[in-house]
Amino acid sequence: MTRRSQFQTRTEVLNIHTDTEGTFIERPNRFLAIVEIDNNGTKTQEKVHVHDPGRLLDILYPGNRVLLRKASNPNRKTGWDMIAGISGDNWILINSAFHRQISEWVLENGIIEELSDNDSILPEQKYGDSRLDYLLLKDGQSTWIEVKGCTLAEGSVASFPDAPTTRGKRHLEELIKARSEGHDAAAIILVLRPEAECFTANGIIDPAFARTFEEALKAGVKVFPLQFSFEDGNIRYLSQLPLCDKVLY
Repeated sequence: MTRRSQFQTRTEVLNIHTDTEGTFIERPNRFLAIVEIDNNGTKTQEKVHVHDPGRLLDILYPGNRVLLRKASNPNRKTGWDMIAGISGDNWILINSAFHRQISEWVLENGIIEELSDNDSILPEQKYGDSRLDYLLLKDGQSTWIEVKGCTLAEGSVASFPDAPTTRGKRHLEELIKARSEGHDAAAIILVLRPEAECFTANGIIDPAFARTFEEALKAGVKVFPLQFSFEDGNIRYLSQLPLCDKVLY
């Protein structure tokens, strides 16, 4: 059972160790990047695993700075993991492997009042044709939760997705179905852009997802955009953002 806690902004959530900084060269496919690393004056180009299916075009472009961590398995084909990339003055977490730990922290600490004081928090539960991130049980009521990470921002507007996502659309459809069957449903958006002031769906990149996002809001699916920064190796919770006035089309 969780008890709701009051957290000040800039609360440390998770420490993520990095080993070196490099210069992004290219991304041959969505899981692989080539990064130049300066090792005591000797520059080498290394294969780096990208654990984020998004395009990340405003972060992963030639010449941009990135943070890497050495792979724990020395026999792996990619010797490094991509952790973050610079955007303006901010390091942006671009490794979705950490989304589970961040969202667990959110739920276990009652950061969202409407999703706090649960009797049970069950991860990775099957609903319909999907496996959703969490099922919350409280006083006999079920709440189905899906978590998405947002790494795209233009000016003060953060948006998702940054690449077409049939999977993301299907997850929203399952949340809509849950509402129609008498359950509560919510999407937690981990907004990883500290400069953003609001969040919305990106219909320019994926109009089908954006339309489903609007349908979900009408159906009573709640959306909670939570803003985080990545500073000095730490993920920090900043605040809950409002939804923007309209979806991007």
